[in-house]
Amino acid sequence: MKKLYAVLGDPIGHSMSPVMLNDLFSFYQKDAHYLPFQVKAEDLGSAVKGLKAIGAGGFNVTIPHKSNIIPFLDGVDELAASIGAVNTVVNEDGSLIGYNTDGPGFLKGINTIVPMVSEQRILMIGAGGAARAIYFTMAKEKPLVLDIANRTLETAAKLIEDCPYDSSSRALSLKEASENIGEYDLIIQTTMIGMSPKMAEQPLNLDNLRKQSFVCDIIYNPLETQFLHAAALKGARIQNGINMFVYQGALAFEKWTGFFPDVQRMRNNVLVQLGGNPC
Repeated sequence: MKKLYAVLGDPIGHSMSPVMLNDLFSFYQKDAHYLPFQVKAEDLGSAVKGLKAIGAGGFNVTIPHKSNIIPFLDGVDELAASIGAVNTVVNEDGSLIGYNTDGPGFLKGINTIVPMVSEQRILMIGAGGAARAIYFTMAKEKPLVLDIANRTLETAAKLIEDCPYDSSSRALSLKEASENIGEYDLIIQTTMIGMSPKMAEQPLNLDNLRKQSFVCDIIYNPLETQFLHAAALKGARIQNGINMFVYQGALAFEKWTGFFPDVQRMRNNVLVQLGGNPC
């Protein structure tokens, strides 16, 4: 009988995880299947209880359940607990243990370009859920600078305060960040600006961006946001959100199976789904 894996969210029809992960199970000849389940907030506890009862090997958690799922789990690892969000659950001998692979997935994605985060001056744009996972993960690496630019300064300051890892961080207005963006080596865009219906917008003015900078946007649909396009015109290196998506999925797969999969295969699969050209 095939081992069940799943992703829980609401909505869930847009998720590319089933195609990507079912391909891996098939490629590695694992007797497993990965299914999407649309779960309403009021049914989340019942869904988790049901997956545990039937012995599911694990599951992913996406919007809007990443924080609300924690009370229904048997345990949560240190990073996920500090972030306050879970995106991967592993059935460990009958106990459901929650992890967060979003931040580590982002880190692995940029390590292909920036192997030593500790030597970087970093500006992160946004202070929402995705930003929280990335900020905590980056702070653990002890970069030279790790500032947050956000529309609401209080939210950015609270994120800095909540982080369990020491970091040299300031909360900046978007105007301050735009004016001083030339000070940073790595710029990380974590907001939804750049997706439909805001595809023509960008969160910061990049007039002062240095050519040597590395600019990331966690959005991957569209493949190149207006923000990344503007950065490329300034001569910066750019990276969209595909690497983060692929690596967070790869880390989840590793937790479920014990080995790390072929990320290039995963990346090509996602690109095909998005209408891009696989490498």
